[in-house]
Amino acid sequence: MTTLTIRLPDDTAARLKALARSRGMSVNKLVEEVSTQALTAWDVETRFRAMAARADRTAALAVLDRLDTEEGL
Repeated sequence: MTTLTIRLPDDTAARLKALARSRGMSVNKLVEEVSTQALTAWDVETRFRAMAARADRTAALAVLDRLDTEEGL
């Protein structure tokens, strides 16, 4: 495990402590959870962008056209 020192404005640090306390956890655990959520969102975005870069636009539009026809949109 790595120790990371961060600098935060006093009011932000106080609010993080209050949030952690309200959830019954340490600030360390709160920051770990928020970091995990942010990294998960970043991973999803990265995968989506990679898939989009390889996408066949014509085929994708054809699928959408079929959906419009099949569902009467």
